[in-house]
Amino acid sequence: MQDKSMYNLDATGMDSVLSTNKVLRNTYMLLSMTLVFSAITAGISMAMGLGHGTALIMSLVGFGLLFVVNRTADSSKGIIAIFAFAGVMGASIGPMLNYYLAMPGGPAIVMQALGGTAVMFFGLSGYALTTRKDFSYMGGFLMVGLLVAVVAMIANIFLHIPALSLTISAVVVLIMSGLILFDTSRIINGGETNYIRATVALYLDIYNLFIHLLHLLGALGGDD
Repeated sequence: MQDKSMYNLDATGMDSVLSTNKVLRNTYMLLSMTLVFSAITAGISMAMGLGHGTALIMSLVGFGLLFVVNRTADSSKGIIAIFAFAGVMGASIGPMLNYYLAMPGGPAIVMQALGGTAVMFFGLSGYALTTRKDFSYMGGFLMVGLLVAVVAMIANIFLHIPALSLTISAVVVLIMSGLILFDTSRIINGGETNYIRATVALYLDIYNLFIHLLHLLGALGGDD
């Protein structure tokens, strides 16, 4: 009887590991496809020369689609929704990319931001995968930090303080780095079993990390 009980526990543990690996594999596959799709729509947006007003509207549409993705994540409609979300979000950064590319040394700055984002994501996500540590304890701290950063960003729309803007971007880079660890850890430890929701979480981590890293590098490059 004891051997049978141990066998059942081993079988349950194996099923759990296989399920987690499947979610992880599907998440990274979908994440890579949505990032490529975002890059394509960003390129189209840049070629069309869309303005910052249009980009703002697209960002708001993307925010609305985020709720649609979460509501449809348990069905096949979630795949359509997440690609619509990624496409709109990619197109929304087209004007910003054109702005930075037009700066002296702009192409190098954009490439540095892309490279830095990739290195940070693979490094942090790889660390979480290798160590398999549970970073769930960071959740509350990261959410509070993110809320404070959002409030500061809204306030700075009216204050127009360059130093505050740079500080916010530096803080957001740190928060997104923490969220990459947190979100990867949730998948590994079974806290997130839906690969569409897991993809959205990591997509937003990468998206915001890139934008604020680009802002920091652009400001440093502008001092030359």
